[in-house]
Amino acid sequence: MEVGAGKQEMLQKKSAVLVDGVILNGPIMDSKAGEKFVEEACKIIMEEIVQKADDVTEKVCEWQAPEKLKQILDLEMRDTGECHQKILQLCRDVIKYSVKTNHPRFFNQLYAGMDYYSLVARFITEALNPSVYTYEVSPVFLLVEEAVIKKMIEFIGWEEGDGIFNPGGSVSNMYAMNLARYKFCPEIKEKGLSGLPRLVLFASEECHYSMKKAASFLGIGTENVYFIKTDERGKMIPEELEKQVQRARKEGSAPFLVCATAGTTVLGAFDPLDKIADICENHGLWLHVDASWGGSALISRKHRRLLHGIHRADSVAWNPHKMLLAGIQCCALLVKDNSGLLKKCYSAEAAYLFQQDKFYDVSYDTGDKSIQCSRRPDAFKFWLMWKALGTTGLEERVNRALALARYLVEEIKKREGFQLLLEPEYANVCFWYIPPSLRKMEDGPEFWEKLHQVAPIIKERMMKKGSMMLGYQPHWGKVNFFRQVVISPQVSREDMDFLLDEIELLAKDL
Repeated sequence: MEVGAGKQEMLQKKSAVLVDGVILNGPIMDSKAGEKFVEEACKIIMEEIVQKADDVTEKVCEWQAPEKLKQILDLEMRDTGECHQKILQLCRDVIKYSVKTNHPRFFNQLYAGMDYYSLVARFITEALNPSVYTYEVSPVFLLVEEAVIKKMIEFIGWEEGDGIFNPGGSVSNMYAMNLARYKFCPEIKEKGLSGLPRLVLFASEECHYSMKKAASFLGIGTENVYFIKTDERGKMIPEELEKQVQRARKEGSAPFLVCATAGTTVLGAFDPLDKIADICENHGLWLHVDASWGGSALISRKHRRLLHGIHRADSVAWNPHKMLLAGIQCCALLVKDNSGLLKKCYSAEAAYLFQQDKFYDVSYDTGDKSIQCSRRPDAFKFWLMWKALGTTGLEERVNRALALARYLVEEIKKREGFQLLLEPEYANVCFWYIPPSLRKMEDGPEFWEKLHQVAPIIKERMMKKGSMMLGYQPHWGKVNFFRQVVISPQVSREDMDFLLDEIELLAKDL
């Protein structure tokens, strides 16, 4: 067997083991070089992200069109690796051209801001690279998840319960839908959909789009999601729910689930949970509350009234990565049933992973409650943050966000050209901006057609300037409107004033 000079030298020096032309002695990576790279990369992260997180003079985004950005980043993967200095420069470029969601003037989505404790927790879990399915490979993180779920259950108002962290509120809603179906007809797990009646579920017109996705994914069908009318504030109307349940029964369908929403994505509406729970009890329906956005109000003694009646739910989706800033992703499905329903529904009893004759209490091997095998320790970032801030610190975040929203509403009312769609009850502030050229135009089709174009143009100018990022909602009511959500702890009164000033500035020629 012929080998190169380098391999020959290693064979002579270390009595190397050679298999299929591969030297097996020693590590494959240069640890010293790797450590140096990590050290330098962490310095870049500190300087370019962490230390600039609350600097309003920085751009929210250095906007580039897709084709231009492809050229800047040099995305091509090659046969040979590139030097560390080039990779470090690439890291800088990635940061430079990415959206800074921790910027005080990023208002585009239902998440924003930077929590330093959560960030450190993510550094730790990324470095450890655990998978949360058995106690033997993830002892600390399984105990952390258990403690966090227990505390979240207390805030819902249940005496006991169960739960699992998973990738996003959409997945939590899917979990709940499947769990409710399993409770309704347990035989589906083995026998599948054949022979089942037409299953029907109910959700409000303002519910999250994941309800349709879940119905499609689970084979229920989007036509079997009955969307219930909402009132002028976007809340489900209980009387309409009652009518639709009776309609479904008359059609010969099998209602099994009602999905209420606590904090709708657009208007921030909270469905009347108590009245909906009455209907569910009368008809024997599973009540799931999608509190992905609004659930964090439970932490606030002042605002938890928004979720009055949530303790009557059978399951709840709650995303601490939104209002509480736990960092994406951090999402829990919480279940009132404590009889092992989650495990019964999702267990596949993989013998190679969930052996029952281990030397410790195997009830801590929670992976069989999940549809995933590998699973991230997402509860840890919430736990470390909660430990650092305490419940009062988390409560302060909720109260501050809603107080800032109220301040913004009052400022909107004072300024010419701004028109509030409705008084918010959460952090969603929905409004139009009517530029000077349209203010004397008669209300009619031409007016609304022109106003419809205003929000997209202002948003484009914002993004290209990099001054802020603000979301807008198409086709609600008559026309596009802005949807501002205040959740970042870095946001101040000055940022609210800047938001309105910037809209006026960017629309002065419209």
